[in-house]
Amino acid sequence: MLELPLLKMSFRFTKFDLRHLRYFAENLHPELLGGAVALVAVGLTAAYFYHRLTKVPKKCLDPNNFKEFELIKKTQLSHNAARFKFALPTPTSVLGLPVGKNILARGRDSSGAEVMKSYTPITLDSDVGYFELVVKMYPNGKMSHHFRQMKVGDKLAVKGPKGRFSYKPGQVRAFGMIAGGTGITPMFQITRAILENPKDKTKISLLYANVTVDDILLKEELDNFASKYPSQFKVYYVLNKPPNEWNGGVGYITKDMIQTHCPAPARDIQILMCGPQPMNNTMTSYLNELGYTSKMQFVF
Repeated sequence: MLELPLLKMSFRFTKFDLRHLRYFAENLHPELLGGAVALVAVGLTAAYFYHRLTKVPKKCLDPNNFKEFELIKKTQLSHNAARFKFALPTPTSVLGLPVGKNILARGRDSSGAEVMKSYTPITLDSDVGYFELVVKMYPNGKMSHHFRQMKVGDKLAVKGPKGRFSYKPGQVRAFGMIAGGTGITPMFQITRAILENPKDKTKISLLYANVTVDDILLKEELDNFASKYPSQFKVYYVLNKPPNEWNGGVGYITKDMIQTHCPAPARDIQILMCGPQPMNNTMTSYLNELGYTSKMQFVF
């Protein structure tokens, strides 16, 4: 059966037989014949463009070769952190990054030497035409220098996907997430994927540590998640230097905080960690003491 979409109409030919078409043409009034042919041509054109618009978006990442993407927007989030938006080749392109994976970015340090570092985009493949990174730029960081110097119009070379973690909806009953600083980015990516999928009922408990309130990256988005999905997502902020009025955690993430805010050890839960190495080491020690097995833990 041939179906030609045209606006809100479609033409259906259950048996597309040339003998039927010849009989139809011979008995059609000459003035109507040209109109019929034109109508079919318009239908075929519409079908072509319909196919172009509804085909699977092109994935842009290459695991073996670096590809360059243009910076189209840079938003300062704090004194040392910014949000970078990069354009993909077409408005319908997607990055092609599975949930839980990251990309490798290449740049130049202050001496001009080539440097590389892994980053997790905060966007998903449901965001077409662009991808975004949230980057904290440290005074002596080599890739930090590259991002600090970037301006709209510059290009960033990346390749991927890479990483050891893979996520599939419903693979665990609940996640406990422990993040520090920019370690929030893989947690944010996974959280978005879960909460934006109505069929994924995975529960998430996030412990997020920073120095000051201004250092909390993506706080507005995280608070919106907590407000919109109160039974599925909970976040507990921990600050080393909290303001006078503060109802979150103070100091560093403790074993008691993990016990209070994360799911208890079980075969169908997992604790994800991402932060500075000393923090990850301390958290791993706490989790071991609380009875979480190595299979229940993952460090990005």
